[in-house]
Amino acid sequence: MFSSTIIPTINRASLSRAVYSVLEQDFKAEEFEVIVVNDSGTPLPDMEWQHSERVQVINTNRRERSVARNTGAAIARGRYLHFLDDDDILLPGALNAFWRLDQEQSDAIWLYGSYRSVDNDANLVEEIRPGVTGNIFAILIAGEGIPFQVSLLNTKYFFKAGAFDPTITGVEDRDVGRRMGTLGVVAYTHEQVAQIRIGEQGSTTNWSILGEDDRWGREKAFRISNSYAHLWASANSCQSHGVSSPAYWRGRVCRAYLASLIWNIERKNYLTAVGRALAGAVFAGFSFLSSKFWLGVRNMPLPKSRQFEYRSSEGLNATAPK
Repeated sequence: MFSSTIIPTINRASLSRAVYSVLEQDFKAEEFEVIVVNDSGTPLPDMEWQHSERVQVINTNRRERSVARNTGAAIARGRYLHFLDDDDILLPGALNAFWRLDQEQSDAIWLYGSYRSVDNDANLVEEIRPGVTGNIFAILIAGEGIPFQVSLLNTKYFFKAGAFDPTITGVEDRDVGRRMGTLGVVAYTHEQVAQIRIGEQGSTTNWSILGEDDRWGREKAFRISNSYAHLWASANSCQSHGVSSPAYWRGRVCRAYLASLIWNIERKNYLTAVGRALAGAVFAGFSFLSSKFWLGVRNMPLPKSRQFEYRSSEGLNATAPK
């Protein structure tokens, strides 16, 4: 089986549309399935899609989205996992685009594509074409991310990374993404694969804790074995639209080291703070002589043709570690 789409739900009215956006994919190369994880605490009303042979419905009884997603992933049969929210949709042709990408770059453990964001009235907000490929660990540590609604994650590597951490909410995608970023490379298709609703209205995210949870996720990533080596390789090799800028991404990573240093000092983790300071200084190297390095430290974008064009589906850049 090629893919398993896992849709955690609290029985929002948009659920059926999300499910049908997958079931109606004109994809015949391999099998695929949809796993709806009902976390609402009450039974779902009977709906026609529940009788599809491609659909399983399971219940987790208000355990929150990370547990719901992990539960769905545990019974999934696909080589790839796709985590779709119940108010977002997969666009027509998405599975075919992912399948072609898998055939072209079979070494990738994370496939993703372009996407569009809409407001609560389904008005187009933005079309996003990130274009980043390869080892993107430095980009993820720097505070960027790729929405899982537009991604297929290799099932084996998802579990090798440790799956979702139930103690982190709202930024759980970014946490898993950082851990997967140390395990393999990312492949990108320019084709639009999903539509994501953005905004706080109607969201189930606890926005008040996003910043702190994201900082903790960053700390976990820094503690991964050989994370420094992965960061070094990533800053020197990751590409956006075919262009790499090692000095810029070293600056972005040094900014993250500085933020971690301050975070650890505030918690009296002085030895860890000293380690972050030394790691950041070595990581900078002679890049501090480049103007691009200082653009990265200041979290300023590169020229349009070279910047990472990701925009968060949940406004997470606004709460990324500073």
